[in-house]
Amino acid sequence: MKALLIDAGNSRIKWCLLQQGRVGRRQAAPWTAVTLKRVAMRVLRNGGNVDAILVCSVAGQGVARALRRAARHYDAVTPIFVHSERRAAGVTNGYREPWRLGVDRWVAMIGAHARFPRRDLCIVDVGTAMTVDLLDAGGRHHGGAIVPGPTLMVSALLASTAQIRQRAGRSGTGRNDSRAELFARSTRAALRGGARYAAAGLVAQAMQRARVRLGRRPLLLLAGGGAAALESTLPSPHRLLDDLVLRGLAVLAQAQAPTG
Repeated sequence: MKALLIDAGNSRIKWCLLQQGRVGRRQAAPWTAVTLKRVAMRVLRNGGNVDAILVCSVAGQGVARALRRAARHYDAVTPIFVHSERRAAGVTNGYREPWRLGVDRWVAMIGAHARFPRRDLCIVDVGTAMTVDLLDAGGRHHGGAIVPGPTLMVSALLASTAQIRQRAGRSGTGRNDSRAELFARSTRAALRGGARYAAAGLVAQAMQRARVRLGRRPLLLLAGGGAAALESTLPSPHRLLDDLVLRGLAVLAQAQAPTG
């Protein structure tokens, strides 16, 4: 079986090919309303040569339409948009109404569970929104949290507070502005550092409460476009994996593949 796997986020689309059970080279491209059609065509360029196209999308109907149109252009199979379920691939959804769990979180948990079987996992995805999910060794989802990601925290403050916006300026001043300093010496650096440490504080609390709930410390997994910037503020050992959704799609694709 050969499948095209697509992870469509709010600002980036990531994709790869799955062939003979092996995931190929991951690719990624940012998208905007202006570039969406071109990016969709690039993603589906090899769509006519695959048996299945699986999509995990949190990007809305505009992106879904663009991907479907690109698939038709290349005479490819109709893309399958996955949805959150009660159970799949050894993972049990912890939400009372499973469909309300973001599909990106659901598929990432499937990917994480497949990558680290029989391990307790705390999965943190840092993007426009930042999500935290707890998955035990048996694949049971214990729930999670959603907060603004560090970049959105800064943007919200700049948009809603005239004094802070004025003092932050366009690019900030001071040689430490690009560093995540908790006690910063410019407004711009204070915004960046404050947002990152606020996010890191949530991760620390999640790890502490997870240990109490499970009786043992889970493995911390970081994913998402903003994960690398958060690493220096985290005291806990962790793994940085930015392909959990694609890994999860690979698991689902192989489960749907015909046998024999």
